[in-house]
Amino acid sequence: MTGVGGTTGTPVAQGGPAARVARWPDIVVCDDVSRTFGRGPTAVVALQSSSCRIPAAARIAIAGASGSGKSTLLHLLAGLDRPTTGQVSWPGLTTDGEGRDEEALDGHPVDRHAIGVVFQTPSLIPALSVAENVALPRILAGDPPADATERAARALARLELTSLAGRLPEELSGGQAQRVAVARVLAQNPRLILADEPTGQLDSRNAANLINILLRTATQLQATLVVATHDPVVAARLDHQWRMRDGKLDTQHRTDRS
Repeated sequence: MTGVGGTTGTPVAQGGPAARVARWPDIVVCDDVSRTFGRGPTAVVALQSSSCRIPAAARIAIAGASGSGKSTLLHLLAGLDRPTTGQVSWPGLTTDGEGRDEEALDGHPVDRHAIGVVFQTPSLIPALSVAENVALPRILAGDPPADATERAARALARLELTSLAGRLPEELSGGQAQRVAVARVLAQNPRLILADEPTGQLDSRNAANLINILLRTATQLQATLVVATHDPVVAARLDHQWRMRDGKLDTQHRTDRS
């Protein structure tokens, strides 16, 4: 049985929740994907000929310098963008669990709300309170406002942010705002959490705390966690480390803590 990035899922123990996770198909698969922006002599190749398989419940760091293609890859994994060549599929997020759904094979996961993205900046809406920001994605997904508000309250409580629920984003510190962004993801109960340089604007103490929160949240939800980072200290917190350099993903360059 190969590890993360190979042809099968990551090894897990027999029995219990881990065994249930083992039976899930890979959450997302990239097959020889490239992404080019622009045309002709001014074209920029942000990602080139990269392939990977991300199993359910994996903990993966994609490490590399700024501009190496990490964000581009995460946007493809999230279904926010489409590759110029190659294919991204979401076997674990399709309706039949086999990756055969027509929409999934056409470039988007069927269960879009099963993917939560933590962006480089919190991206909170200034006019909305913390609670309203966390509830908004569920309201846009069609949840009744009361249900969305309840979900938001539970997510904020998990991250010990209840006292900030009525504040506006401008009243938050950088660390608090980023934790609220994580709460917004948590409220969606995602099966795949993608974090794009989530600690880039934080000091070392707040960065460590945020990674603790992401790891704990992923465990609570039995979710897959992928973190793009240029910080080797952050990357070392994840079970598997992949390397991105000059738009090329290397899944063999990794340090497995397990």
